[in-house]
Amino acid sequence: MMNFCEPRQPDRTLEIRRRFSAEEHLLYLTIPFEVPEGVERMTISYAYASHSGETLDMESGQFTSRRRLNTIDLGLLGPRGEQIGTSGSDKNEIFISETVATPGYRAVALTPGTWQIIAGVYRVAAEGVEVSYRVRFEMKHRRLLFGDPHTHTVASDGILTLEGLARHARAHGLDFLAITDHNQPASKAAMPAVEGLTLIPGVEWTQYGGHANFLGVDLPYDGRFFANEPAGVLEKFASARERGATIVLNHIQDESVPFRYDFRTLPFDAVEVWNGPMRMSNLRGIGMWDEMLKAGMKVPAVGGSDYHADRFAQMLAGPCMGVYAESAGQSDILEAVRRGRSFICFQPNSAALDMRIGNVLMGGTTGWREGLELEVLLTGLVKGDVVKLISPSGSREVFEAPTDGGFSGRFAVTERGYVRLELWQSFQGILPALPALVSNPIWIG
Repeated sequence: MMNFCEPRQPDRTLEIRRRFSAEEHLLYLTIPFEVPEGVERMTISYAYASHSGETLDMESGQFTSRRRLNTIDLGLLGPRGEQIGTSGSDKNEIFISETVATPGYRAVALTPGTWQIIAGVYRVAAEGVEVSYRVRFEMKHRRLLFGDPHTHTVASDGILTLEGLARHARAHGLDFLAITDHNQPASKAAMPAVEGLTLIPGVEWTQYGGHANFLGVDLPYDGRFFANEPAGVLEKFASARERGATIVLNHIQDESVPFRYDFRTLPFDAVEVWNGPMRMSNLRGIGMWDEMLKAGMKVPAVGGSDYHADRFAQMLAGPCMGVYAESAGQSDILEAVRRGRSFICFQPNSAALDMRIGNVLMGGTTGWREGLELEVLLTGLVKGDVVKLISPSGSREVFEAPTDGGFSGRFAVTERGYVRLELWQSFQGILPALPALVSNPIWIG
């Protein structure tokens, strides 16, 4: 996929030398070091003279001693003094990232600040020993990830187990997946390890007055799930917000379960405008969202399959999100969702988009001036696809694909407020033209 992603920053390396004396024998010591902003993965390795290596001349040859002189154990503390992991002297290199880590260490976000290497001085020679530590920081960079933020398992009314759903998602080419069973919070600890897939714990808070996804936390609220009064509804949303959940109002114009609560009284981060196959309720949802944008509400749009089982015209990742995140970690994916650095498309292998005004990318804000241009990159176009630009004054068609292929071009930005893009497709002539891709806006003014 062509995009406006910047080249990756080079890795950064920190060298630390520490000499341990015989007087420090059987002590646990800590070595502080600074983790900078924007680290995706951290690798720590260390080396020291562990064995004597002495040689003895013998009548029949030469003998090399492997007598143990020094044993320095390894561990790691995070910026709040919390234990990230420990490995004794078993490993001379470990790594940490938000998605995966060396066994014995926790996968955590690499929060900037003062971290500490744990040095366990188990055995040390009389003359002491010098240990060399090397810390390598691999820096974050913008990349496009595809995922589905709205799915169900057998814990509610889906047909797949959590592990089965995760493997189904990877087979569909997804990079992330949110588990959102009805009123059944999923926990991070219960998530299976599936290589290349970030699993996000969540819950679909399900009430007769509407549904909402609370994403990214194990337990967004305490006690019972239901609330019969507006004050109780607000309490659930406020608790989820306080605990760090990303809150999405689901299928806001669905015929059977519309969102009937007054969203103006509730904290939320995004609205699900596209739920499952494209149909009239989704078109109304997009229209309702556009009215929110015209009113000056900077609310990102989300789309998800609401997957329960593979059925006719309903499938996992239909639709899905294309998210421009700084890493594959849960925190960066959800931040990109909250900031509108994303688009919705009907399948992960369909059309993809990047766009900018100057250096301001999707979800960002730029000042107004005459002569602004929107630069667009589109891939996966099908002959007859129509590109529309939407702004406060309405929609205008700007391009029709003459064949299958990709497109790069610039369009004049003619007004303040916002600009966003929709790609309409007839789906091989079987259906009338419908949205196949919906972008979040760039804000102007």
